[in-house]
Amino acid sequence: MKHGRITLIPEVLDDLWILYNVISRGDEVYAKTTREVRFGERYDRPEKGKRISVYMGIRVERVGWDRTLNRLRVHGIICDAPEKVGALGSHHTINVTLNKPLTIIKRRWPKYQLERIEKATRFGISPLIIVSIDDEGYCIAILREFGIDVKVEERVNLPSKREAEMRTSALKGFFNSALRALRSIWEAERNSIVLLGLGFIKKDFLEYLREKAPDLARSIIDVKSVNSSGLAGINEALRSGILKRALRHLRISEETDAVEDVLTRIGKGRGDVTYGFEEVKRVVELGAVERLLLTDRMIREAPEEERLKLEELMRRVEETGGRVIIVSTEHEAGVKLSSLGGIAALLRFPIE
Repeated sequence: MKHGRITLIPEVLDDLWILYNVISRGDEVYAKTTREVRFGERYDRPEKGKRISVYMGIRVERVGWDRTLNRLRVHGIICDAPEKVGALGSHHTINVTLNKPLTIIKRRWPKYQLERIEKATRFGISPLIIVSIDDEGYCIAILREFGIDVKVEERVNLPSKREAEMRTSALKGFFNSALRALRSIWEAERNSIVLLGLGFIKKDFLEYLREKAPDLARSIIDVKSVNSSGLAGINEALRSGILKRALRHLRISEETDAVEDVLTRIGKGRGDVTYGFEEVKRVVELGAVERLLLTDRMIREAPEEERLKLEELMRRVEETGGRVIIVSTEHEAGVKLSSLGGIAALLRFPIE
């Protein structure tokens, strides 16, 4: 930390999301990359370039998150490279992928970023598979560090309970379809599973799994009731806190709790919450902030001058013993915070 240098190896997809929110404009990033090099003198006959592997550093201008290819694209100006490359001052993009080390150098490491990295290093990140099922269909999603990654959503029209024989046959086909989808997702990483639903369908499905797929049934760590179906049921479970035990190391739980706390306090009108940049700035200057919430998009997309102001707010909050929570806009809590201007503060005491 004396030189502001940290070397990391991303191991799971969620690690890339953490890096996406850690690497900022003006940072230096060093990694092994490839670059096309042309050999020969300037006035020689043009020679086809050769792509070589090289370790170099760039001063970051922008970071792109490519979820389809599971990588980060860090674009900037080359600030350090071997002499044979001869590319100082040129633009270059480093692709950050899993199990590929990189070094990040910052003038100052914010406390919230260090906490996020240390937590991921200490606990690792174990994504959670959520199955939300009822007699209208099922939704299977993976809860990751950055939000809800919906894998499959299927709607059905089951016969009514009065048509018992037809309903039993249809349920068997429905459960079999859900089992096939769940197995294909589970076998990729073999993560823990939480089963959500309303009525008796979820319990019937659990019994079906115990009979047909005992290995999957053993991975189920919790079964909870919700009032909504499909993806809405998963969002309801996050808001209500019933997934807290299962999500104890996953950041989405903390972010959802914090945003729900903001909305609850606003609804009660107690004066111990505020939102919007100017109002938050005022309470930060009073040293009243217990938790400062900002959306990841607000920090990434802010012009340089605004970003520096936001970083100064975060620094002041940390210096007065408060916590900074960056909320992902990839899930419902981040969307709600965006509607409040992307920034809010939970206060230690009410302020007029």
